[in-house]
Amino acid sequence: MAKYHLNLAHLYGNLLNTYSDVGNIIVLRYYAKQMDADIAVQVISISQEFDPAKFDLALFGGGQDYEQFVVSKDLPNKRTEIKQFIDDQKPLLAICGGYQLLGQYYIGANGEKIPGLNILPHYTLSQDHNRFIGNITIKNEQTGDEYHGFENHNGMTFLGDGERPLGKVISGHGNNGQDKTEGAIYKEVYCSYFHGPILTRNGEIAKHLLLAALHKKYPNEDFSNQEQLIIKPTF
Repeated sequence: MAKYHLNLAHLYGNLLNTYSDVGNIIVLRYYAKQMDADIAVQVISISQEFDPAKFDLALFGGGQDYEQFVVSKDLPNKRTEIKQFIDDQKPLLAICGGYQLLGQYYIGANGEKIPGLNILPHYTLSQDHNRFIGNITIKNEQTGDEYHGFENHNGMTFLGDGERPLGKVISGHGNNGQDKTEGAIYKEVYCSYFHGPILTRNGEIAKHLLLAALHKKYPNEDFSNQEQLIIKPTF
């Protein structure tokens, strides 16, 4: 039996999983086991209550425009709770549509302006008859880590005050194809357009999310051994 227990909220996991973002949960469980921890997962969807006190980390994936529009109608009912979760410095991984919906707004494929939660300050525009598709490599300028993945998105996201990019683009397009940024970091929120899913090729991000959750839930425990865990490209 594991020594540590974490609860993960998969926000709208039954609707926003177009790019197999559930794979990120598999990876988190894989590394959590090496840290003597297990993870219980609960999908929080339309009309369901999200209690931030019950969860230690969260995943907010991406989907097609229709599903994201449906989710955008329900999201205001959870805004206070999601903001509290983020303000409490609990880790959240947001991919593609989840990334966009945490921001001010995004422009859909038909030109409609769809409001986001406006918790993070970024916003997302739409490209005309174009998508950013292909392999991408970025570098986290704070840690020096390189992250590798695959991007496939129409949106062009521009970061705001208080956000820093997940990394600078070495090859590929990134957030908007203009400023060489990809993704966003805000408190313990990690956002990205990486599919694949992202954690299968970038275990250091998984390690950071897990350690943030463990330190938050078990503030008096010594996680020095877990911090020394060597991440190997197993997947």
